Amino acid sequence: MNALVIKALAFAAILIVATLVVVKQMNIDLSDPINLLTMIGAIAIATLTAGVSAKYISQMKTDKAEGELAEENWDGIGEYKNELPSGWAYSFLGTLIWALWYWQWGYPVNAYSQIGEWNEEVKAYNQKFEAVHKNADKATLQQMGESIFLVQCAPCHGTTGDGLSGKAQDFSARMTKEQILDVIKNGQNQLGYPMGAMPPGMASGADAEAIAAYIAGGMKGEQPAAFAACASCHGADGKGNGGMSPNLAEYDATLVAHVLEHGKKGMLGKMPSFKTTITPVQEKALTEYLQSLSK
Repeated sequence: MNALVIKALAFAAILIVATLVVVKQMNIDLSDPINLLTMIGAIAIATLTAGVSAKYISQMKTDKAEGELAEENWDGIGEYKNELPSGWAYSFLGTLIWALWYWQWGYPVNAYSQIGEWNEEVKAYNQKFEAVHKNADKATLQQMGESIFLVQCAPCHGTTGDGLSGKAQDFSARMTKEQILDVIKNGQNQLGYPMGAMPPGMASGADAEAIAAYIAGGMKGEQPAAFAACASCHGADGKGNGGMSPNLAEYDATLVAHVLEHGKKGMLGKMPSFKTTITPVQEKALTEYLQSLSK
C-alpha cells in the first residue's frame, strides 16, 4: 500500500470521525431513518472523495497524454478525442438516476412530509365535519354560511354583501341592470354550464334595455317579448332549465356551485376557484346564507 493511499484513507477516517463527533454533540437521533440515511450518505461521500482523489492524483503522476487530437485548437493548445473515464461516466449516470428517484419517490423519505401530514389532517377533519353537519337544519346552515362569507367573501363583497358600493357583486339583488346589459353586450363564458357560452349581442337597443330592466326587477310584471332570446337557454321562468344554464331569478345551489368551482371575473379582479377549499356542506351553508341576503 503506497503512501498516497494511506493518506487518502486517513483523510476519509478523519472526515468520518469528525462527522460522528458533530452528530454526538448535536444529539442527533440516528434511529430516525432520515438522520440515518443522511449519516450513511456523509460516510459514503467521505470514502468516495478520498478514493477518487487518490486514484486521480496517482494517475496525474504516472499517466501521459496520448490519443488523437481534435482539429480545433486555441493558441496551439488542443484537446484529445479521448472517451470519458468510465468511472466518471457511470457516476454521472448514477447521479441522474438517483436524482430522478429522489424527486419522484425519495422525498419525503418514508412518505412523510409536513405538508402531507397537514393535508391528511385537514382531509380527516373535513370528513368528520361533513358527517357531523350532514343533516344540519336551515338556521344552522345560515349561521355557518355567514361565518364562511365573512372569512372568504367579505373582503371583496363587503360584510353585508352589498358589493362595496358596486365594486363587486351585490348579493341583496340578483343582478343590476348595468351588469345584465354588459353580459348581453359581451356574452358570458366563465361558469362552465352544460349549455356552453352565451354569445355576445343576443339583443340590442330597446330590446336589451327591456330585458335588463325585467331581470333586474326580479322578473316581475309583464315579460318583454325580447326575453324569448333568453328563454331558449335560461327557460321561460329564467331559472336555468334545470341547471343547464345560470339561474337568472335567484342564487340557487347550482349557480353558487359553478361560481365556487370556476371563479368569476369582476370589477375587483378575478375571483379564484374555491373548489378545493370549501366542503359540500359549507357550499350548501353558503348558498343558504346568500339566498337569505337576496331576500
